[in-house]
Amino acid sequence: MGLNKKSIDDINVKGKRVLVRCDFNVPLKEGVITDETRIVAALPTIQKLIEDGGKVILCSHLGKVKNGPNEGESLAPVAARLSEKLGKEVKFVADYNVTGEAATAAVAAMKEGDVVLLQNTRFRGQEETKNGEAFSKELADLADVYVCDAFGSSHRAHASVAGVTKFITEKGGDNAVGYLMQKEINFLGNAVENPVRPFVAILGGAKVADKLNVISNLLEKCDTLIIGGGMAFTFLKAQGYEVGNSLVDDTKLDYCKEMMDKAASLGKKLLLPVDTTIAAAFPNPIDGPIEISYVDADKIPSDMEGLDIGPKTQALFADAVKSAKTVVWNGPMGVFENPTLAAGTIAVAKALAETDAITVIGGGDSAAAVNQLGFADKMSHISTGGGASLEFLEGKELPGVAAADDKTE
Repeated sequence: MGLNKKSIDDINVKGKRVLVRCDFNVPLKEGVITDETRIVAALPTIQKLIEDGGKVILCSHLGKVKNGPNEGESLAPVAARLSEKLGKEVKFVADYNVTGEAATAAVAAMKEGDVVLLQNTRFRGQEETKNGEAFSKELADLADVYVCDAFGSSHRAHASVAGVTKFITEKGGDNAVGYLMQKEINFLGNAVENPVRPFVAILGGAKVADKLNVISNLLEKCDTLIIGGGMAFTFLKAQGYEVGNSLVDDTKLDYCKEMMDKAASLGKKLLLPVDTTIAAAFPNPIDGPIEISYVDADKIPSDMEGLDIGPKTQALFADAVKSAKTVVWNGPMGVFENPTLAAGTIAVAKALAETDAITVIGGGDSAAAVNQLGFADKMSHISTGGGASLEFLEGKELPGVAAADDKTE
């Protein structure tokens, strides 16, 4: 996995047109941005390029864009918020064609340090398709240099993420990564490829199927693999335990046995819950009051359902974290959206907050949990990409990372 990528500190952008792929996929409610985390995260890269005299052209997707372009998924609110944050006008090109005449004219009029934001890249259907060559070339035609700073989209081989780089290279331009992307590569990449040991990996979440390759890859890399969340019950059932009405994937029982054998043959610790928090049924509503009790992991009654790790398991997992030097965590330990069933996830987050180890939170629900529980500032790094983080942990090459130029020493 090539981690030694050219960054914006390695290139000269003075007087050049710099196309920057950001992740401005922010939540909007009636045209108002409800969480500006992703905008704030993009600022250091944008500010550096402005200071270095680049003509900064920003692009991003927003939403899923199922039924063609619509004002509800326009990047106009992002341009307004960016203007406030940067203290200078960010000129928004509202053209649904993204790279049409309006964009060409706006870029032609740019001076050093100016900032332009293009319309939602997914308004062009070609962004996501295999035949996005024309759109990739049009994006490259607007710029001299390309910078990818959208880790959350880097697992997609889209026109604005990877396709554009071919045409930038053809015209002799650089393809670099921004500060946000660099940080992701450094933390996630080094945690998995060059960890300070002991290296403990914690996996949670609902389904084994979502993490098949992650489990297998991390077993080869880490010293201890901890498995919690709904996926743990398939492992418990594979050991021959009664799991009642708990979430189980019967098609993955053999896989779980294989993974337990693999851990044993590699001399790795595989920690599973020793007790569980049970209830008569899943909470409805999800955050509603619920009556719970604790039982050992091999004593779940046939009419009950496991919904979180129990107190003994919380202590076991926290203890494993104490001696670690690197910890990667992806996926909650239970139904953390419910205050009563968040105890396991809180216990793990607290253990990570109190350790001196390098702690990397792999995006998605774990990132949401850490943020909601107020532990964000205690973690070394919280990934901005859910799906991208998972694919990174699987050992897959991410198109958006691979497309950036390697550093030449």
